[in-house]
Amino acid sequence: MVAFEALVFPLRIAQAILAIIILSLIAYVINSWSAPYYYYSWSPSSANFLLFCSIWTILVLVYLVVAPLRFQQATHKFAILGVEFVAMIFWFAGFIAYAVFITGCSDAWGVCRASEAAVTFGAFEWLLFLFSTFMAAAHCWRTRNTNTTKHDPAIEVQAATV
Repeated sequence: MVAFEALVFPLRIAQAILAIIILSLIAYVINSWSAPYYYYSWSPSSANFLLFCSIWTILVLVYLVVAPLRFQQATHKFAILGVEFVAMIFWFAGFIAYAVFITGCSDAWGVCRASEAAVTFGAFEWLLFLFSTFMAAAHCWRTRNTNTTKHDPAIEVQAATV
């Protein structure tokens, strides 16, 4: 069996870094779409949803890192699985919807390049959440015949020992 506890902290760091990168890229894109010197005064809803996904991910990561360490009663195994699953579905829907929207983008426009980068990073973020959802689902499957509702300590970020 793979030692998941060795993978969780780097996984959460990678998820946070990608969320921040996507947040900055998509904020630039949304700002450029609604800038007064362009003809448009709106931003695409799929870009707005990708912005929501990055903000949602930051909130989810705060829950997934802090709750197991400080609030044991808030870390039910199905709650963690649900949060991971919802984040994974949001990222899948977000990067697919925005990728479809930017298919006719001109290569010379800087906003198109930032959009393509946001979609690419969004796909990687989805893969990371797919993996972490699989880890949470595997724990729920392993403990299906027990009365335990606790989360798997192997998939929590371990507190540093001094």
